[in-house]
Amino acid sequence: MRIRALVLAASGAVALTALAVPAAQAAPVGPDVTFSGLKVNSGKNIVVGPATTVTVTATYTVTKPASLDPNTIASMPVLYRGATLNDDSEGLAGDDVATCTKSSSTVLKCTAKIQFRPKSSDVDIDLTNADAGSWKLGAFAANAAGGVTYQGDLGTTKLLRGATLTADATPEPVKKGKTITVTGKLARANWDTNKNAGYGTQSVKLQFKKKGATAYTTVKTIKTTSTGTLKTTVTASADGYYRYAFAGTSTTAPVNSAADYVDVQ
Repeated sequence: MRIRALVLAASGAVALTALAVPAAQAAPVGPDVTFSGLKVNSGKNIVVGPATTVTVTATYTVTKPASLDPNTIASMPVLYRGATLNDDSEGLAGDDVATCTKSSSTVLKCTAKIQFRPKSSDVDIDLTNADAGSWKLGAFAANAAGGVTYQGDLGTTKLLRGATLTADATPEPVKKGKTITVTGKLARANWDTNKNAGYGTQSVKLQFKKKGATAYTTVKTIKTTSTGTLKTTVTASADGYYRYAFAGTSTTAPVNSAADYVDVQ
């Protein structure tokens, strides 16, 4: 969901309101806390397909004065874009505040969930294709008075569109020295339509692993057509497995096709 400011009611219940708090000079003072050790998805890229919500875990540490009651603050990790993290930042955050436990009188260990939803009916909280790419990591905390403390530059992550890749080598079986044709298709998630769509003009490696071998070797590199299709030929030399391998881009996750075994006679 888009960043929302956290407000603690006097009763201690947490309410989420749209990110439209008063200007910084007029806003209540936020809680006296700092954040460290933020890890989102264990430091791995976040890969989201065309339609299914992906939920990842974030962990971090909150440091506070010993006199500050942890029950009077709520915090949340965020992904954001821009020079700094503040009220006006473009950002992504989870549905709920973090769960924090006391490690000492001044340290809280926190865990939160962040949901990533491809576009459906609520454009304000869903992903669009423009969201793919690099994001900065930050966090914020709110108190009962509505004051919010932001801290950015806690790391970076990549939010990537999931990809699919196929490979089909024919004929099977084939005589040694004859031509093998390997076709396939590279597609990636379109978060605006909730479907996979062909990924055109991308470099893809055709790889081969001889029967009994443990690793693939690259035979050649070709480019997908405008619709994401692949087609190339090789000379049959030995029994083995063919696959296509895509290294990914700044917005799209890497992917390997399933292997297709060819019996060479």
